[in-house]
Amino acid sequence: MQEQTIKTKLEKLPEELRKQVFDYVDFLLLKFRERTKKTKFKFDWAGGLSALKKYSSVELQHKATGWR
Repeated sequence: MQEQTIKTKLEKLPEELRKQVFDYVDFLLLKFRERTKKTKFKFDWAGGLSALKKYSSVELQHKATGWR
């Protein structure tokens, strides 16, 4: 849709409806920004199991069975 057409239609609306149109446009812009925002990976979990290094993989399997 062309900008002039939008402008013409917007001018025909009462003030209250124009406010709703602007609110909706703000909502769409926010939604678009959230969808396109790139997030970086967080590695705050790294090393969380370092206390279990003293066990072999078989020992960990046995412990995990006991934890269930």
